[in-house]
Amino acid sequence: MNKTTIIRQSIQVNFNFNLIFTSHLFKVDNPILVDLFTSNTHAKSNAIVVVDDGVTKAHPQLKASIANYFETHGTSIKLQGNILEIPGGEQAKNNEAYIKTILESVNNFGIDRHSYVIAIGGGAVLDAVGFAAAIAHRGVRLIRVPTTILSQNDSGIGVKNGINYFGKKNFVGTFSAPYAVINDDSFLSSLDDRDWRSGISEAIKVALIKDRVFFEWIETNATALNNRDQQVMNTLIHRCAEMHMQHIQNSGDAFEQGSSRPLDFGHWAAHKLEQLSNYSIRHGEAVAIGIALDSTYSYLKGYLTANSLTRILNCILNLGFSLSHDHLNAHIIDGLNEFREHLGGKLTIMLLKSLGTGFEVHEMDEAIVLKSITYMNDYIQT
Repeated sequence: MNKTTIIRQSIQVNFNFNLIFTSHLFKVDNPILVDLFTSNTHAKSNAIVVVDDGVTKAHPQLKASIANYFETHGTSIKLQGNILEIPGGEQAKNNEAYIKTILESVNNFGIDRHSYVIAIGGGAVLDAVGFAAAIAHRGVRLIRVPTTILSQNDSGIGVKNGINYFGKKNFVGTFSAPYAVINDDSFLSSLDDRDWRSGISEAIKVALIKDRVFFEWIETNATALNNRDQQVMNTLIHRCAEMHMQHIQNSGDAFEQGSSRPLDFGHWAAHKLEQLSNYSIRHGEAVAIGIALDSTYSYLKGYLTANSLTRILNCILNLGFSLSHDHLNAHIIDGLNEFREHLGGKLTIMLLKSLGTGFEVHEMDEAIVLKSITYMNDYIQT
């Protein structure tokens, strides 16, 4: 009988990247991009640029500005090929043809592991382009330029990429750290009111589970946020992004090998609601409803006080979100099983015990979930 032997391997890899805040990234006198490029060990690097077509429609001069920027700084980097445009929103993640188009550009223009893919757009476009960059040559350098509030304070600053498959959100994807993330607040001026508001829900989420003071700041500044006060929004984005990045760094589980997902508070229902509505609801709008649902559930289970729930629901309403939706019904329960599968078999849901303090449970009472929906539908703001 052969003797069993085991060789153990332990690999640690450090990922370092900067989240940079700026305005008018592609003005030729803005040094941020050229500084990133010249920090490369190669004398000159290549790049392809992929842009959310909604961004180019809202900023008609953007493509010309990008081309002019690269031409002006041509000693450091070369723009290869035409600037690619792909649809924004879930269309980018529902059609794998866009991934193939990006991979073809990587191949045709010699984009290697010392070259760059620059993704400009909302969270869905960043997810899709990031996935393509992560699987090309097992990973080429990705620079993310988020253009929505939701992507600047949450989805664009992490290490996840992916597309939708089999009708399931983010079924196919990778964990891959970007080379850099650049938040340019000049893109935010063109957002419609729904997209302006949508990103606030992720700030409410992280505040409720981690930072009561930040939640109270959001309560206090609801009117300024509704009035599109740019400075107030910049403060919200900065704090929300900072908290997300701190969690990724300190959790010890940046690539989500375990079942704990604190930053998915409110998301099990949100993802299902998006699917049931055929993605007619914005992600942030769905998250706001998901937060309200899990907060109401926390109250009905006796974990959260009535006053705290009232403050949460009023804050959500004051920011212009809804607590109800045509597809918020018994079918939402299916989202629990899909979330369990996404986590790897063990259901882990974040609930609230107080404002700023979350805790995890591993089962949900479906009857109380349905009571929570009824409570929200009947809620009258006080």
